[in-house]
Amino acid sequence: MTLLLPLGAIVLGLAGLVWSADRFVAGAAGLARHLGMPPLLIGMLVVGFGTSAPELLVSAMASWQGNPGIALGNAFGSNIANIALILGLTALISPIAVHSTVIRRELPVLLAVTLLAVVLLIDLKLAQADATVLLVVFAGLVAWSVWQARRGSKDSFAEEMEVEGTAHALAPRAAAIWTAVGLVLLIATSRLLVWAAVDLARLFGVNDLVIGLTIVAVGTSLPELASTLVAMRRDEHDIALGNVIGSNLFNTLAVVGLAAAIGPIAVPPEVLFRDIPVMTGLTVALVAACIGFRGPGRINRIEGALLLAVFLGYTALLVATATG
Repeated sequence: MTLLLPLGAIVLGLAGLVWSADRFVAGAAGLARHLGMPPLLIGMLVVGFGTSAPELLVSAMASWQGNPGIALGNAFGSNIANIALILGLTALISPIAVHSTVIRRELPVLLAVTLLAVVLLIDLKLAQADATVLLVVFAGLVAWSVWQARRGSKDSFAEEMEVEGTAHALAPRAAAIWTAVGLVLLIATSRLLVWAAVDLARLFGVNDLVIGLTIVAVGTSLPELASTLVAMRRDEHDIALGNVIGSNLFNTLAVVGLAAAIGPIAVPPEVLFRDIPVMTGLTVALVAACIGFRGPGRINRIEGALLLAVFLGYTALLVATATG
């Protein structure tokens, strides 16, 4: 009975996170359209960053409750899952082609942000000064995204978002209600998930970093998985990639930055020597595949299978060393 309670809470928390994140993003995107926000900006900010709301709330809650391992594991584990699991699985089903110049411009930015995180983590701690750096860079990135969108240049990413907005329009009142309901449920289910994850880690004698990197990270990445698969089914390749790139940028800058701003974080050595190299290597591979040095960028089925194999191997390593 002791074990069933946290397991049931995790299942309930993850299901609640996925549903409430979907409602929150749909409501927020609907409000943004009614306020006249350009489709490109909705895609880059509201949808790309909005799908990372579970990571933000879970990591903030974990840091506030004194569980920094879950906070860091959730952010970096989600980045790994987004590239290796989500894009790997998606490309295995159907190759992902890159058409958007905006997406191509964001890829080097993602790599630079990842390398910034490496530099800040070298001393094995994230102080509030590091949090300030991350959050300032995030604010600058948001300002750059707004400037890009306001230029009004035509882009396949913007066109796909315009089609999506027209096909799934919400009335202003419905959009406002779903935004509020989604946000309240996100906060409640995030708190439930953190409590259950910490309890489960104690029961099995596993450190909270591993729980954050596995169950919590994959669970909070489910909104990205759902939206990416839906986008690919509709042949919206740039939305599929934009979801992952926007989410990883948000995780590295805003999620980690906010968690460190709430309280200084002591970084376990394994984060620097095991998890960060995997995340950085996957980011380099994503940039190389999608920029397309010898032609149009794409992730084919073979590359998708390799990404999925990396995720499975990495997860197996975490499980094998969980109590070590």
